[in-house]
Amino acid sequence: MEGGSSYADVGNIQADLRQEVSEIILDRAGLLVWDTVAIFPFSGTEVLAPEYCNRIGQLLVQLLALGVREGRVDPRGGFVADLHRVALERSLPVERLFTFVYLLERTVLDELALSDKIGATSEPWPLAAQLVRRASFDLLAGYTERAQLDPSHTAITDKLTTLYTRPLFEAVLAKELERAARFNVPVSLILFDVDRLSTINKQHGYGVGDKVLERLGILMRQYFRQHDWVARYAEDSIAVLLTRTDGDHASELAERVRATVEERLGFTDHLTERAVPVTVSAAVMNVQISLGDAVDTERLMADAEQAVERAKHRGRNRVERVDGYAGVRRAESSAS
Repeated sequence: MEGGSSYADVGNIQADLRQEVSEIILDRAGLLVWDTVAIFPFSGTEVLAPEYCNRIGQLLVQLLALGVREGRVDPRGGFVADLHRVALERSLPVERLFTFVYLLERTVLDELALSDKIGATSEPWPLAAQLVRRASFDLLAGYTERAQLDPSHTAITDKLTTLYTRPLFEAVLAKELERAARFNVPVSLILFDVDRLSTINKQHGYGVGDKVLERLGILMRQYFRQHDWVARYAEDSIAVLLTRTDGDHASELAERVRATVEERLGFTDHLTERAVPVTVSAAVMNVQISLGDAVDTERLMADAEQAVERAKHRGRNRVERVDGYAGVRRAESSAS
């Protein structure tokens, strides 16, 4: 790299920043937990004891600092295991835990913004903020992976498809939309629905239909990134939440999945020796959301389902795209 920094120099700069941000988080752990716990106990229908929230907060701060410094969170690490045990003490719903993580992320960014070296007006601020947001996501993903190892957390993973469950997806959807609004980044949602699955079940047996869904789950894991959220949303539908992804990219992915399903998931009825095609219809919802905007997640999913129905009415085995999603309540309109 002539006339500029070498790749090694850039890597060293990022490593130094990771270390510095991690140290700030750990040095101010008590304050960060205090500020977050001041809000969190009242974020759900059940008010949680501050002492219990403090224990969770201390573990989350350690994990967030670790995620910033190392660039990953090991789901089998001691802090994740401790967090899992504490969550089980009160049967803490995943949605509440995710809320805590998002609140902590916001508190950490607010605190870092005041730092002399990496404050909001400094040159390294964009990268520092990105490191914290990425560590927050890695924390959630690491905890989710760890929780899947525990039979008591079967609500996290669908047994048939091994994808996430609808309750977990709905919790993630609400929080990721909040995050997208805060950082003004695009979010895309894809909803896939297996065409004529009920007919396949009736004509060939529910075991065949289950096999189709099982294979579809395997296919979905191959096509989407590790940090995308892929869930079995209903009996015959799968939802995918793509963070920081625009409509063009999401539509391209949806079309690739549609074509691959058509090519690979069909089967032969061995009683009649007839080929049975398997296809999916899909809806792509691209959401542009800014700070102060709000999205009704129930309406978003209902509109996605309607878009899937339009795809089916137009012949099935196709992708229906919705740009400029109209269900966003803009900040200026809500304030008027």
